[in-house]
Amino acid sequence: MNISVTKTTLQLDDYLDLLNLAVSIGDEKWQKEILRKLSYTYPSKKLVSNQ
Repeated sequence: MNISVTKTTLQLDDYLDLLNLAVSIGDEKWQKEILRKLSYTYPSKKLVSNQ
């Protein structure tokens, strides 16, 4: 049996969907974690927080 492991990476749209979910449920800790990951993954993009 040959088992291959696939690494899944999130795309920008996925992160933004997760961020919208975190905002909608009011989870500020998760929002900050997602924003940190976005700024690390996409350093050339300017991210704006409503806070």
